[in-house]
Amino acid sequence: MAETASYDAVVLAGGSGRRLGGVDKPGLRVGERALLDRVLGAVADAERVVVVGPERPTERPVTWAREQPPGGGPVAALAAGLPLVTGPVVALLAADLPFLDAVTVARLRMAVESADGALLVDDEGRDQLLVGMWRTAALRAVLPVEVTGARLGAVLGQVPAVRLSVETRPAPWFDCDTEADLTTARGSA
Repeated sequence: MAETASYDAVVLAGGSGRRLGGVDKPGLRVGERALLDRVLGAVADAERVVVVGPERPTERPVTWAREQPPGGGPVAALAAGLPLVTGPVVALLAADLPFLDAVTVARLRMAVESADGALLVDDEGRDQLLVGMWRTAALRAVLPVEVTGARLGAVLGQVPAVRLSVETRPAPWFDCDTEADLTTARGSA
């Protein structure tokens, strides 16, 4: 893991939380911690962490960025965070992953040794685009000039990536998009 021993992280935290009534989703608590802080804990060994979204208190220092336009989606958020990345490899993560852990992040880092990207797939084989590790140069090469309306799957789909499935439960790719998801997460924390 010599080349990817040092990595940065970009955490996307700018969504509107529509399906949760417009609340500050990254600030919601699961167990004793905010969702965002749980994700930040999983990348505790990252050299630099960039959080894209409105500033809010966090347990650790981070660099803040804001997508343009605010709420412009994951490609706009990636475009806002990527210029602040200095490491050769970057974790691209959602801010609402209550069960992401350092072990899973380390597995993604090891997998990116053999490709330009590595991401988790869920139990049904679907790519979990916001639980991945990417070579920074590869992401910069595929980021479109016009990010408004761009689909993250189309952008990341241009980068050769290893897909990992995990047996860990609760699943590290589980995200909190609805009240039912939040209830499930809180019951499993």
